[in-house]
Amino acid sequence: MRVAVYYNNNDIRIVTVSKPQVKHGEVLLKVMACGICGSDVMEWYRVRRAPLVLGHEVVGFITEVGEGVEKYKVGDRVFVSHHVPCNTCRFCLRGEHTACETLHKTNIDPGGFSEYARVPSINVDRGVFKLPEEVTFEEGVFTEPLACVLRSQRRLPVRVGDSVLVMGSGVSGILHIQIARLLGASRIISTDIHRFKLEAAERFGADEVIDAGKDVLKVLREMNHGRLADVVIVSTNAPSAIRQSFDCVEDAGRILFFAPAAPGFEAPLNLNDFWSRQLSLATSYAAAPSDLNDALELIRARRVNVKDMVTHRLSLCETPLGFRLVSEASDALKVVVEPQR
Repeated sequence: MRVAVYYNNNDIRIVTVSKPQVKHGEVLLKVMACGICGSDVMEWYRVRRAPLVLGHEVVGFITEVGEGVEKYKVGDRVFVSHHVPCNTCRFCLRGEHTACETLHKTNIDPGGFSEYARVPSINVDRGVFKLPEEVTFEEGVFTEPLACVLRSQRRLPVRVGDSVLVMGSGVSGILHIQIARLLGASRIISTDIHRFKLEAAERFGADEVIDAGKDVLKVLREMNHGRLADVVIVSTNAPSAIRQSFDCVEDAGRILFFAPAAPGFEAPLNLNDFWSRQLSLATSYAAAPSDLNDALELIRARRVNVKDMVTHRLSLCETPLGFRLVSEASDALKVVVEPQR
């Protein structure tokens, strides 16, 4: 079978390897679509483990079922979660599944940018979700990114009546806009440096957009009736946005750092100011099985528009182009690789 092997963002090689063999409790997935995530192009995070096959927004058909598998059959259309929790550690028992050590170690074999992938038994047990008939493969790739966004806003949380500033209008930022609206945000303003993404933010529900190259703080006050934002969601790793988030949030407000910063970056924090203003900071990593289930239901019910977020559909051989499009972060939103093409 063919796979796309990652060495760095500018070196993705299409090679032929043996198709994985399934064992007891496992299934073989024929990958029909896999989205390229912003985290896939974070070289500082990925290169240290290269070469490897990436891809974790994975959907397809089950083509083989190992002994002992009873919940799924050949032909089932499914989304597969690459990371799954143990469900028994102290983190899982407290509902903090994404802090589970098992979740950080599990994965599919070899990855989503391949024609076929072996799904280990632990993933089969708690990380395979049947796609409803109403959900296409293309829409199904959004299950994982939407679940991550949903979990993060629940942790924050976003409340009814909040004004929300979303810094960064890429795929995650636009999903944040849509989920914030569902959770009751009264006013949503989004920023970015690219006109293409600002226009996309407006199409997907932002009330106002701000060119991040301008005086964001000044424009925010003008747009928000003299006030700052109750909630600031930082969906970019741009140092300027991370630093600026503290200035853009109202007293007693909340800041969500959704995107990781580059290694070594340190944001200055005036602790006395932070204390007196009674600010709350939150981070969020990955998604739990319950988040994935909820995200898939939102997609099925058309409560979140993911279909129109796809800007590029590429064959497996075009995966290098996909990585360039996502890493350049200009005129692309969701880039989907279709390995069977």
